[in-house]
Amino acid sequence: MDKILAAAKRIASARRSRSPLAALSSELVPQDEAEGYKIQRAVHDLLLPQVGSLVGYKIGCTSAVMQQYLDIPHPCGGGVFAKGVHESGAKLRFGDYVRVGVECEIAVRLARNLLPSEAPFTAEWVMEAIEAYYPAIEIVDDRYAKWETMGAPTLVADDFFAAGCVLGQAIPRTAAPNLLKVVGRAIVNDTEVGRGTGADVLGHPHNALAWLANHLAEEGTGLHAGQVVLTGSLVKTVWLNAGDSVVMELDGLGTVAASFRD
Repeated sequence: MDKILAAAKRIASARRSRSPLAALSSELVPQDEAEGYKIQRAVHDLLLPQVGSLVGYKIGCTSAVMQQYLDIPHPCGGGVFAKGVHESGAKLRFGDYVRVGVECEIAVRLARNLLPSEAPFTAEWVMEAIEAYYPAIEIVDDRYAKWETMGAPTLVADDFFAAGCVLGQAIPRTAAPNLLKVVGRAIVNDTEVGRGTGADVLGHPHNALAWLANHLAEEGTGLHAGQVVLTGSLVKTVWLNAGDSVVMELDGLGTVAASFRD
C-alpha cells in the first residue's frame, strides 16, 4: 500500500476511535514536513464523511510562547471542518476529545480567493482579502500517547492538534481595532489563565495569514472566499478538565465562550 495512504489510514482510524496515536512505524512516519502535509491531505479525504467539508484552516506555532512550548520554530497548518465549527456559548462534550485544550485566537473570514497564481503574498495583500474578524477559541486535542516524541512531520500529518473552534460575533475589517494592540485573555472558570497580544502572532496576525497563503500556494492550492482561518494563539495552550467553562476576551473584538461538560 502507498505509504501516504497507509499513514493517513492509521491516523484517521485513531481520530475516529478517539484513541491516543502512538508513534507511527518507521516505514510510515513522514520523513519531513512536506511529506507530513501530503499525509494530512489524505487524512482529510478519509475523514470528510465524519467531519464535514473543509471550511478553513488553523495556523499553529505563530507565537514565541507556542514555539517554545512545542519546540517548533516556525508555523504549521491544519484543517478546519464544518462539523467542528461552533457558535459562542456552545456546550461541548468533554468526552468527545482525547485530551482537550483551548487557545485564544483572532480568526478571519475571507472576502475573496487567494489563488496560487497570485503568490507570493504579503501581509498587506492578504489584509485586503479579509472580510471580517472573530474572537475565537481554537479547540485543540492532544491525540497522542506522548506528543513530545511524535515529531513535527507527524503532528502536521494529523492536523497539528486541530479539533475545531468556537467563533464569537464577526467584526467587519473596516470596524476592527488595531490588531497589534488587541489584548487577549484566556479565562477558565472565571480565572484568568493566560494573556497575550495580537503582536505576539508572528508580529501581526496578517503575517500568519500570508504565511498560510504562501504555504498553500506552494502546494498548488489556495484559500477561498468564505473560508475561516485561525491565525494562531495569543496564549499558551490551556488543557481542560471536565466541566470547565472557557471565555476568551479580545479587546475591541469581543468575547467568545464555551463549556466542556461530561
